[in-house]
Amino acid sequence: MMMPSIFGENLLDDFFGFNTRENYKRLGSTNCMMQTDVSETENGYEVDMNLPGYSKEDIKGEIKDGYLTITAETSSNNDEKDKNDKYIRRERYYGRCSRSFYVGESITQDDIKAKFENGVLKIAIPKKEAKPNVEEAKYIAIEG
Repeated sequence: MMMPSIFGENLLDDFFGFNTRENYKRLGSTNCMMQTDVSETENGYEVDMNLPGYSKEDIKGEIKDGYLTITAETSSNNDEKDKNDKYIRRERYYGRCSRSFYVGESITQDDIKAKFENGVLKIAIPKKEAKPNVEEAKYIAIEG
């Protein structure tokens, strides 16, 4: 059974100076990465996806089986050495996130336009009518 903490949510978080609730407020939410706005236009859909801290080279888009998947991946290495080549600080970071949207089987990568600026990925997806599978009648030639 979990007992309420007199220090907050977690004793270790308070002890080490990391207040989870305050950090979530600062970041906006627990799922602050890849916040997405989707709006419908007359000819399609516009998707605005927040990707702060990423560069254009870190972002990839893929269409497979009717799903558009956006993946962003970044890493950094902050090593500081003193004059004797001993580390005085060493920090590494690796982050990866992805999101998928169903866009339909008829949409191809050539139909989608994307632009990345100021930490926002803007994607334009056209509306396409799904082609119904109409069976063609195949006749057998009868001689005689």
